[in-house]
Amino acid sequence: MRVRIILAFFVLAATSLMAQTFRGTILGTVTDPSGAVVPGAKVVVRNVATGLERTTQTSADGSYSVSELPIGSYSVTVTQSGFQSSVTSGVAVDVAGERRVDAELKTGQVEQTVEVSGEALAQTETTTAELGGTLTAHTIENLPVNGRDYTKLIYLNPGVAGSPDQISDSPGSYGTFSMNGSRGRSNNFLLDGTDMNDGYRNDPAINEAGVFGDPATILPIDAVAELRTLSNYEAEYGRNSGAVVNIVTKSGTNTWHGSALEYFRSGKQGARNYFNFAPDPKSPFNNNQFGGSLGGPIVKNKTFFYANYEGQRENGAQAGTTCVPDPAVIAATEARSDRITSCHMPRVEKMCEGMCSACGDDGASSA
Repeated sequence: MRVRIILAFFVLAATSLMAQTFRGTILGTVTDPSGAVVPGAKVVVRNVATGLERTTQTSADGSYSVSELPIGSYSVTVTQSGFQSSVTSGVAVDVAGERRVDAELKTGQVEQTVEVSGEALAQTETTTAELGGTLTAHTIENLPVNGRDYTKLIYLNPGVAGSPDQISDSPGSYGTFSMNGSRGRSNNFLLDGTDMNDGYRNDPAINEAGVFGDPATILPIDAVAELRTLSNYEAEYGRNSGAVVNIVTKSGTNTWHGSALEYFRSGKQGARNYFNFAPDPKSPFNNNQFGGSLGGPIVKNKTFFYANYEGQRENGAQAGTTCVPDPAVIAATEARSDRITSCHMPRVEKMCEGMCSACGDDGASSA
């Protein structure tokens, strides 16, 4: 029994090491004015919006790392006896990203503070070799997106290509794209760290019903906090040879925030359909998308909520050309059909009589 428990522990530990994360990491090194490392320094990482705090200490080589941080803006405070405190504010943590915050402590009292702005930090990713891009909520809400579908935002990243209808090597699917030449079915979609791939074709299972028509996850674009598309990613993801689309939804904070939306499209403002000839009336088309969101604290600095709803109503008609037979053609077709029927009926009756005779029936019931 004890052996089984130990084996189970190692299996679970190995699983956690291979987990795909959607949270971020803050790491760095603490040094003194001479450039020597400072071990044992206290490092406090605090989320400005939610009050979440994580505390650690620098190791013997002066380094520290705080992982699994929800996305958002953070402050990093470093203290050590005999040195002034160092506070770095405005440290932006993105989805599955790493931000390096190094601190150089100056000699003095702990009560004295040296403040550093996060804007002064290096904006280039130096801790990984991952390629791709990240779209934040601020960028998303200011972009005109046809149909308010998040998949169209993926095409803003370098290395992404696809057909105008977003159908590549998966006939009948929607939302597939190619990253650096990989197949459209070689991508991996994650929503808050959860696998969101269709089990049959490996197409995205967000905003579509999948091959079997199972209910899909409808993702309103206002609920997306960040969207990161990765290629050349770390081994922690694995699974696919294409891109990793890592999506993180919004959450509540200590302050109340919400939104209301109403988008309306009318065919009166658009061009005619190619087959909708004048002076015929223009084909009607109306598309209405509406919704709203609300988030805030339940227990300050501890528990939060966020709710989002978006609905869509669409109606209209599409003009086209087709061949409709006139009365003369219909009459001629009916006459030809009658001639064919009268010609073949005697043959059918003789066949039935022959079959009934072979069965020993008098043919009366068959007739």
